[in-house]
Amino acid sequence: MQVTLKIFRYNPEDDQKKHYDTFTLEAEPTDRVLDLLERIKGKEDGTLGFRRACAHGVCGSDAIRINGVNRLACKVLVQDLKSKTVLIEPILGLPIEKDLIVDMEPFFDHYRSVMPYFVNDDPPPKKERLQSPEERERFD
Repeated sequence: MQVTLKIFRYNPEDDQKKHYDTFTLEAEPTDRVLDLLERIKGKEDGTLGFRRACAHGVCGSDAIRINGVNRLACKVLVQDLKSKTVLIEPILGLPIEKDLIVDMEPFFDHYRSVMPYFVNDDPPPKKERLQSPEERERFD
C-alpha cells in the first residue's frame, strides 16, 4: 500500500522558514511510523531530523504528533492510521531544534523540580527492597 507522509521541516542553520515536505512510499500494514521515517532518512532525504532510541515504546524519545495527536512513532502501525496521508509534526510546547527534534531541557527542568520519585530517609537496607505484584498494581 502507498502512504504519503507530510512532514514538518525546519532547519535554523539553513533558513528560518518552517515548511512541510511530502514523501510517498510503499508500506506494509505492519510497518511502524518510525520504520517509514527511517526509510525516508536512509533512502530519500538524509537531512530529516528525528529522535529514536529503544524503538520499543519504553524511552519516549520518538514522541511526535501524528495527525495532530501526540504518539510514539515506534508504537503506531500503518494499519492503525485513519488515512493514507499522514501529517507528522514535532510535539507542541517545546522549542524546535530541527524538523521533528525538540529541545527537551524545559521538560527535564520541570521534571527535576517536582522530584517524581520516592524519597526514603531510612538507611539503605542490607539487601534489596522487594516489591510484590500487589504493591506494584497500586501504581498502575
